[in-house]
Order: sequence, then structure tokens, then C-alpha cells
Amino acid sequence: MNPNFASYPFVSALKHRRSRRLCLGMSLDGGPLAFKSRYAPVPLSETEEALMAFAACGITGCALADLSYVADGGGNIMAGLIGRTIASGDGIQTVNLVTVSDSGAYLYRRPQEMPPTEIAEIAHLSESNEFLQAARRIRVQISDKRVRTRSEPIFNINANRWSVHAPGTTYFLPINELTFMYVNGLLEILNEHTGVYVLDERAGFCPAGLAKFAKSKGGHLSDNPADGKVATIAVVERLVTEFVTVEQGMMLQNLGLMAQTLGLGGFPNFANHEFSWCEALGFRMQQMAASKYLGVRGLTAIGMKLLGKDNEVPLPLGLERNGEPLLKFYAPPYFPSMRAAVEAVAEHKFGKKGVFGGSPSPTPWKDSTLSAKVSGLSDKAIAATIAYCEYVWDRYGRFPALMPPFRTVLGFQAGHLDLEFYEKFYPPGALGETQRVADALLEKRVA
Repeated sequence: MNPNFASYPFVSALKHRRSRRLCLGMSLDGGPLAFKSRYAPVPLSETEEALMAFAACGITGCALADLSYVADGGGNIMAGLIGRTIASGDGIQTVNLVTVSDSGAYLYRRPQEMPPTEIAEIAHLSESNEFLQAARRIRVQISDKRVRTRSEPIFNINANRWSVHAPGTTYFLPINELTFMYVNGLLEILNEHTGVYVLDERAGFCPAGLAKFAKSKGGHLSDNPADGKVATIAVVERLVTEFVTVEQGMMLQNLGLMAQTLGLGGFPNFANHEFSWCEALGFRMQQMAASKYLGVRGLTAIGMKLLGKDNEVPLPLGLERNGEPLLKFYAPPYFPSMRAAVEAVAEHKFGKKGVFGGSPSPTPWKDSTLSAKVSGLSDKAIAATIAYCEYVWDRYGRFPALMPPFRTVLGFQAGHLDLEFYEKFYPPGALGETQRVADALLEKRVA
């Protein structure tokens, strides 16, 4: 690893970042780039993994949360005040990071999964460039061996089969938890100031539990399509999914820039499967009939059963160790009801120990009492959100209705490059200074 990594120019990282895939110990069998590395795989060092993880999800201190906090200003959509190396909608930090290597798998906890007293200490370690110590404080080992998924389509794509799970490489896997963002967003769009009215397109465009809240019935939600505030469940859930997936993209960009800085090989890697990675990592899974999973009812559901097409579909629920959840979603079985799940989100934001409670810790402002002056959630917004969430749960037996609560899209595979491959097939510009420095230092490390 380049000891001068901290002074490597950001613009240089942008200019020279490339996906570089062939690492020590790998081989490409056949085709115009056929090549077999003559070296044994060399895993990333613990420090290299820590630096990559810091780029993806390092805790850096408080979010500034510089918003309008008047009643209709929208600032109370914030649900977290801790910043990481990537931005996060509403400060929620929806995306978790898992690393997988020959030595095992680790979960890097998000700020909300850590005691508040640790946050300032870890941010200080990061500020002091003590990245390895910070990583050790954040991560939790969830496996003592390399976790593997199936590599053939549709679990992966053909282009990645030759390299995925290669010895010596480390796989950095972002995992989104969708439900907190979902509920928090509902509390915003279903309040008096926004007033969105949601229909269920898979149930004849009937109100999604919100009929009594419609303005035409004396409520506060705009059910007149002419107002431009009528949406569907699919539209709302697609918005949530796209919003949180952007955070994964920022993780991947940071991982690519750090790989360039350290002189490592690395590239984004297909991980878009509804349950494969969660199942491999040991998530608690629920088996659902395909008809229920897809929200199919009536004659179609009966036909699926009669024709033997109503197969079981795995649904990830959470990641647990020793009976305690490391990752959970805001729905049963982790809450007794959807009402309880919504109330838990409201409590996280405005309870006595909440983000805007009496004395949150840490806080971005000089005067910590400012938190208590933030406008709270309205009773109408909470009631409408509960009604909507209960409808989705009762109608579809899961939450969200259209996708699993945990989502993987792309991972990032990193390793030490075999420079001989690039020197054989590519002009000199394919490799830069950082790759050559890293290779020279690696020779000394393994000598």
C-alpha cells in the first residue's frame, strides 16, 4: 500500500480511476485475452480493507442538518444527525456495508446501530487517520469463511463468473434497508402540508387504506387527480428504492476512487438478486408462496396452486446473531404490528432519546437545546401513515409490497493486480503510478 495515499490528488484519482479486474492468482480461460497468473493470490491487508471500508461508509462526525424547521419547512424529515463519507437522504444512512474475503465476512454497523457514546470516538479516529482502529470498532464478524452465492445467471451474470469469489479478493457489498426510509417518507408525504393520496393499482386503484383521510371525505389528503397529488403504491415504492439505491452508487464511486488511490484492482460487480446474498450471509428468511409474494388473488392464485406453479419464494427478514438483530426492518416479526413499527420510527425521531429529543448526542449545533425546538410530527400524518402501512401489510403480507425489505444491486470486488496481464495486452497508460508502487510494496510484503 502506498504510504503517501493520504496526499494522493483527488483530481488524479478521478482521471485515472478504471475498472481493473485481473488480480494475482486469477485466470481468463480462452478468448483473445486468455491469461493465467503465475502468482498465488495475495489477500488485501487489514489496513487496506479498513481504508476501502472507510471510503464506503466511514463515520466522519455530525451532519450539519442546515434546514428550515418551521412547521411547513420540511426539516423534520431528518431522522439522523450523523455524517458518513457518503450522503444520505434524511440522514437515515439506509445502506449497510458487508465485506467478504477468505478470512470471513464482516458487517460494518451504521451509526444508528451503535451506542451514541461511540460515535464521537470513532469520528475522532477517522479524523486522526486511525482507519484500522475505526474499522475494528465498527465491524462485527458474521462469518469465519468466505461467503459464496451461486455465480450463474440470474444469481450473477456471465461476465462475472470467472472472477466472482476469487481467492485473495475482497468483496464489498452494500445492502439497503428500505423500510425506515419508506415510513419516514410516508410521514412527510401524508402530512397536511404535502397531502399525497395513494391508490393501489393492483387492487383496481382503490385507496391504499387512506379513504377516510381524503379531502372529499373531510380529511387532509388531496384525492382530486387535478391537484397532481395522487400516486400509487408502485410509484411511492419506486421512489423509495431509487432514492436509497443512490447511496449504494456513492459507496461504489468512493470504493473505486480509493482503489485507485491505493493502487488496487477493483470493479463494480453485479449483485442484484432479491434474496441470494441475504441467504448466503445467513439472514433470517421467510418462505412465501409465489402467489402471496406477487400479490396475486382470486382465480389466478387458485390456478397457480392447481398447476403446481405456486412455488415458495425466500424473503429476507433480518440478520441476527445469538438471538439479537444486527439488521432488522420495520415490520413484523421485529414489531408486533405495522402500527408499532410506525410509532417506533416516530419515537426514533422525537422520543425522549430520539434525534430531536430533549438531549440528543451528538448534535451538530453549538446549542444542543435547539433540537427540542424542531417542529414535531402531526397526529394526522402519523394516523395516515399507520393506516397505509396496515393496508399494505394486510393486503400483501409483507412490507414493502413490491420488493424485499433488503436490497442488493452492485458490489465492488477488489484485489492486488497482476501487472503482467496489463503489460502484455495494454499500452502503458492502463497502469499508473499507484498500481506500480503498490506492486513494488507487495513484492516486499510477500518476500
